[in-house]
Amino acid sequence: MTTLQENQAHFNSKLHISHTGGELSSDAGLVLIKEVIHKLDFADLAQKLVSFKDQRRYYQHSNVSLMEQLLLQKIAGYATDQVATSLRFDPIFKLLLDKPAIASQAAISRFWQRCDETTITSLQVLNQTLLDRGRLTTNQTELIIDVDSTHSDTFGNQESSDFNAHYQTNGFHPLVAFDGQNEAFLAAQLRPGNVYTSKEIHSFLEPLLQHYQNSLPCTEILVRGDWM
Repeated sequence: MTTLQENQAHFNSKLHISHTGGELSSDAGLVLIKEVIHKLDFADLAQKLVSFKDQRRYYQHSNVSLMEQLLLQKIAGYATDQVATSLRFDPIFKLLLDKPAIASQAAISRFWQRCDETTITSLQVLNQTLLDRGRLTTNQTELIIDVDSTHSDTFGNQESSDFNAHYQTNGFHPLVAFDGQNEAFLAAQLRPGNVYTSKEIHSFLEPLLQHYQNSLPCTEILVRGDWM
């Protein structure tokens, strides 16, 4: 009796039948995301612009590679770092990151430990650079900046976490700005949980307006906000 390990179909020699399934993945859509990342030169820009508190002499995964892995995981809907271990040998992730195995949860945890305030500032610079490249590529000259506050839940005794009467829970109360035409994320500012919704809005908006007025060919800028 023949077991179905892998049999060749006689009517077409290129067709093989197997019960193992081979290497399968449910994240093939990330191929298109990787194409966009590549066209924006994400890896090169991140290498030049983002700094880490990294004193490693020997390592398997670079910080930029770990950033790209995390980005792909979040886009695919994997919310926690722990899932990286189960994705280590996923064929799509291995293909997109060009590795025999992607970084595990432990490697990602060590990555977060190498991030400091300088890293956060440099990530904001990277984000703005990517946004600028996208605008120049599409020749977008009009800009709508949607500004609002939002809530981020906190757990435990985190610094600046406080009770917010509107949301009826503890957390932070950050300001956020998005592109009203394509929903691109423009900027965010972390604030204590109990501040009023429009506090510090001037200092938050001013750098954005200056950048788009002076650095990019924006002919018209509209700012929208809801502070009620």
